[in-house]
Amino acid sequence: MVLDKFSLAGKTAIVIGASRGLGQGMARALGEAGADVALVARTSSSLEELEKELKGRGRRSLALPTDISQPMAIQRMVDRVLEAFGRIDILINSQGTQVRKPAVEMTEQDWDGLMAVNLKSVFFSCLTVGKQMIKQKKGKIINVASLTSVIGLPNISIYGASKGGVAQLTKALAVEWAPYRINVNAILPGYYETALTADLFKNEERARWVLSRIPLGRTGVPEDLAGTVVFLSSEASDYITGQIIPIDGGWLAS
Repeated sequence: MVLDKFSLAGKTAIVIGASRGLGQGMARALGEAGADVALVARTSSSLEELEKELKGRGRRSLALPTDISQPMAIQRMVDRVLEAFGRIDILINSQGTQVRKPAVEMTEQDWDGLMAVNLKSVFFSCLTVGKQMIKQKKGKIINVASLTSVIGLPNISIYGASKGGVAQLTKALAVEWAPYRINVNAILPGYYETALTADLFKNEERARWVLSRIPLGRTGVPEDLAGTVVFLSSEASDYITGQIIPIDGGWLAS
């Protein structure tokens, strides 16, 4: 049955950035599709709540507070996942931070801090999990890109640079790891109302402009990512790799 290919039963996933917003929504979706889920973020409180929720649905789950800006911390996290679950089938890189101000006001500290989370940690989590997937000769990696991976917007120059890097990293790893049956794709969310974008939507004029650019007439919610993420994590997407898939309400098409 074709629907069987969408099941994640028996799969183990790591979701980085699972404590809130889009990452939390994706972790919940993977659990609903049958996966056991390791939940990763800097702090433990929200992770533990989601861990209890997933366990209540009969899934194995593990909350792992991790400073993902440090490669050695990522390695320790992956080692714990392997110890607990024995394998890693899916990696979601949903971590992200933001600095909003004109480019001429950006500092070296702004650059280093944002790149450490938005790009460096994505590379090293892919690298660390990828080594295990190469041994398994199978795996699914989904990185979270952004509208700013492909278009320019003011006052978020470093963020755009980091997300452009995520898109290119996705393509490069997809080609390099294709012989090992590792699919590497990225999703490109448009405007979603999350903690990361809360300040933006406090500006009524800016919020109206955003809505005017979205053909479907509304901003996204985490549930809007669920179907695509489950699909890209499943056997149904085995012939898709190196793709950057917009989930943006039609923004890039308009």
